[in-house]
Amino acid sequence: MPKKWTPIGALTCLLSVSAALCSTAFAADAPRVQLTVATDAPGPEISRHLFGQFAEHLGTGIYGGIWVGKDSKIPNTRGIRKDVVEALRALKVPNIRWPGGCYADKYHWRDGIGPQARRPKTLNPDWGGVIEPNSFGTHEFMDLAEQVGAEAYVSINVGSGSVREMAEWLEYMTSAKPSSLAQERVRNGAAKPFKVPLLGIGNEVWGCGGSMTPEEYAAEMKKYASFAVNFHPDQQKEGQKMRRIASGPNRDDYRFTEVVMRHVKEHALYSWGIEGLSLHSYTGLDKWPPSHPATDFAEGEYMAILKATLDMETFVTKHSAIMDRYDPEKKVALVVDEWGAWYAPTAGSNPSFLQQQNSQRDAILAALNINLFARHADRVRIANIAQMINVLQAMILTSDTGIVLTPSYHAFKLYVPFQDAKLLKSQHDGQPFKLADTELPRFDSVAARGRDGKVWVSLTNVHPTEPLTLQLKAGTATAAHGETLTAPRFDSVNTFKQPQVVAPKPITARQDAACGCLVLDLAPASLTVVSLD
Repeated sequence: MPKKWTPIGALTCLLSVSAALCSTAFAADAPRVQLTVATDAPGPEISRHLFGQFAEHLGTGIYGGIWVGKDSKIPNTRGIRKDVVEALRALKVPNIRWPGGCYADKYHWRDGIGPQARRPKTLNPDWGGVIEPNSFGTHEFMDLAEQVGAEAYVSINVGSGSVREMAEWLEYMTSAKPSSLAQERVRNGAAKPFKVPLLGIGNEVWGCGGSMTPEEYAAEMKKYASFAVNFHPDQQKEGQKMRRIASGPNRDDYRFTEVVMRHVKEHALYSWGIEGLSLHSYTGLDKWPPSHPATDFAEGEYMAILKATLDMETFVTKHSAIMDRYDPEKKVALVVDEWGAWYAPTAGSNPSFLQQQNSQRDAILAALNINLFARHADRVRIANIAQMINVLQAMILTSDTGIVLTPSYHAFKLYVPFQDAKLLKSQHDGQPFKLADTELPRFDSVAARGRDGKVWVSLTNVHPTEPLTLQLKAGTATAAHGETLTAPRFDSVNTFKQPQVVAPKPITARQDAACGCLVLDLAPASLTVVSLD
């Protein structure tokens, strides 16, 4: 039997000066997987927008997480936390979806503009019935996006709003001409119009966004898409125009996709067309309230959650097949703008704030989903993990004294070279394994040629306790080096007291003349990304 990776062995390795030497020692008799990458046949582009983020007015995702106010003792730029912005810039976040989520279809944009003291205090009925001060509105969101270097993905209110409200919001944001709405924006501090590259036409209209049938939504979608006019001078050319994203199905609601795409194909006037259809799917949300633990779980829970997240492959494949029938040229993107893990809330927290910890298992979960999105890059061109700060599978946890970078953050950081890279064909001979009556693939991978010209390969050892020896063949590659994200255990977490328990470490492949390949020793439940020389 392969040698087990024990917590003691893991700690020894983490303390080792050389991660590569350490991995060689513990993986001497580990199972072997051979991976072959075709470096000379680039495929579709892995859009950077697959690595999008989501910020909803929910719990401490906005207030305390992003916005602390200009007078806060927490270092900030115009009220936005400096430490959060710095961390997000390192991820090269391509887009941020805002203001929701369910909140979006109760949000009225005029509540969030003008002098802070005059903004109304409203209720947030979806997420705890707390008071919403509206301190963070259109201008603050656009400032956040600019500070981070991300594009704005604005979700409009279809459920309780109106076509006129949406049209006026777009004019307010994007018009460079001196209309009354544009002049109001200028008086509120923005002389130049805002760019809105992505526009969500409602959210979860089958549920919190209006409880509509697909036929009912299709009728609304045509009206909203017709009057969703972006006036920004720089967004009038092809390739720069705003992309309209229809509210789409929940998980396996294939009929919803069928109905909406049929209307898209039959539309007579281009003006109401759409450029994207959203898909939502959460891992662990198999009943309400969610009960899967975020921490201190055993192998069985590890296996069950990762097995569940692989359902995304089925959802993406089947929804894409329906879209292919109506849109064979793939003009309409499949937009997975809510995905991630949804567990039981942290003990003692407000359950409506959806606060949960984030473990090494979640880094593996993120890698599995990113890989499958990349393999479907011809259709899946935008995705947004839920959510960015303090909520669900967050990148960052905040307090009044600082921030913690989660394992999911580190996973996203490792994948930065894959943004706008060209997918490469690859194949491996890894066999599935079984634990706790659940079967999972032992190994997962994706390869791409980055914009820097280098070949990048992600390597995921899914097994929770056993290491893996990888034999890599890729053209004329003679060396591979990068970083590996490992942890003492598959349920390890980062906390404010111990923020570096899970963190990337350097790794280098060794050459093996016997197989004519590069060899990397992969720790259990680990994600590794290397570039090839």
